[in-house]
Amino acid sequence: MNTLQSGLLYSLTGAAAVASLTSCSSQKKAEEQKQYNIVYIMTDDHTAQMMSCYDHRYMETPNLDRIAADGVRFTNSFVANSLSGPSRACMITGKHSCANKFYDNTTCVFDASQQTFPKLLQQAGYETALIGKWHLESLPTGFNYWEIVPGQGDYYNPDFITQDNDTIQKHGYVTNLITDDAIDWMENQRDKNKPFCILIHHKAIHRNWLADTCNLALYEDKTFPLPDNFFDDYEGRPAAAAQEMSIAKDMDMIYDLKMLRPDKETRLKSLYEKYIGRMDEGQRAAWDKFYGPIIDDFYKKNPQGKELANWKFQRYIRDYMKTVKSLDDNVGRVLDYLKEKGLDDNTLVVYTSDQGFYMGEHGWFDKRFMYEESMRTPLIMRLPKDFRAKGDINEMVQNIDYAPTFLELAGVEVPEDIQGISLVPLLKGEKPSDWRKALYYHFYEYPAEHMVKRHYGVRTDRYKLIHFYNDIDEWELYDLQADPTEMRNIYGQPGTEEIIKDLKAQLTALQEQYNDPVRFSPERDKE
Repeated sequence: MNTLQSGLLYSLTGAAAVASLTSCSSQKKAEEQKQYNIVYIMTDDHTAQMMSCYDHRYMETPNLDRIAADGVRFTNSFVANSLSGPSRACMITGKHSCANKFYDNTTCVFDASQQTFPKLLQQAGYETALIGKWHLESLPTGFNYWEIVPGQGDYYNPDFITQDNDTIQKHGYVTNLITDDAIDWMENQRDKNKPFCILIHHKAIHRNWLADTCNLALYEDKTFPLPDNFFDDYEGRPAAAAQEMSIAKDMDMIYDLKMLRPDKETRLKSLYEKYIGRMDEGQRAAWDKFYGPIIDDFYKKNPQGKELANWKFQRYIRDYMKTVKSLDDNVGRVLDYLKEKGLDDNTLVVYTSDQGFYMGEHGWFDKRFMYEESMRTPLIMRLPKDFRAKGDINEMVQNIDYAPTFLELAGVEVPEDIQGISLVPLLKGEKPSDWRKALYYHFYEYPAEHMVKRHYGVRTDRYKLIHFYNDIDEWELYDLQADPTEMRNIYGQPGTEEIIKDLKAQLTALQEQYNDPVRFSPERDKE
């Protein structure tokens, strides 16, 4: 292969290089437009609180910060359904769950025959690849190359499913291995005469936060303050009170917090033993050397009540941060590779997560709710040199917007049935006066792990209206300006009548726009 040239600009050279574009005009547009490479890095459950370009309370993430410093940081980035598989389906199709039909992680299989942005990029002459977590229950389509972890994947010595539909085991730590494979594909396996789009999808930072052995000792000298609403009593919010994602009550002492001892039993003990059973002798020795003294000290002191809740919070935060550290290091490897090979000037680098996550807010871990910590997701981009935007972008964006953005960057006409909006005008530094004023959200997975009720809602710049339905009928309204931590449900309070009327009208309009059948009745939330 020829070495890659700095600032290389790709163009299509005729109909032979373009397969099945929807019209002559779109073909001409793709032929004339520069086609930028796209490196899309997505993690699992990485919240903006744990990125120092968003929040300095916990840890430093210097390599993620490089992306934001060299490009843009979206300050109002959200998902449409805060759950791994559904979020990925929204991202790859540019459509809400009601349109792509992947509603939840427990009952759905992704229809791999449907339109996705990688398929459309392929038709426009792109080489496409997916490496890492897929989590959509069907095998990937639309990729020249793919290699995925089964389900959630494993942190240590993980299995990978190959394009030959073989399952192979690789030795090492999953975040390193996914990055190794991604760099190898960019360097050795793709057609370097074509633009490329690679999806680097990490297992990290998913529960149960098994750090790489080289990072086990990090952050042990730090103590973190509990969030102000850690001991939330959920007054006026019955759906919030019904969840099972409390750090104090529901976080498993062995599976989540690693306090393994032969004479102790927990609900998820056997699953934890399975995970650490994948370690080789050296990995397990390092693991036991680190956690052994912590286990002994914990059972000796036997904390109870609020002291135990705080102890669990500290261990959770540290383990989470250690897993982020490996991720940040590996993002740096990708950035260094792109720069070394002269690809950075012509490549869009995107970093995001499939949703946000709770770091003790409301006393929780996990996601699912439409509340801010889980509906929000970090989104930073390092732009090709032709783009003028720099710094913060404050418009409300959603993960259904990624697909049309990538298509427009490739010069591909965005199909009319895609529900997202291209972010390209924002990346060019424009401020569209007609940008969306409200976002729609719909969560379906109930009953299931963590027992978060089904709900849908609308979020504007100031207000959020949520309807919990199915086995419950409760409305919640928050003034995000006066109550950013969403502690006071003001639905039905005097003076909110016009606000509620307006928000319900916007909610109905969005449900009609996205053709969500739940607008007809709670029994019709899926089709």
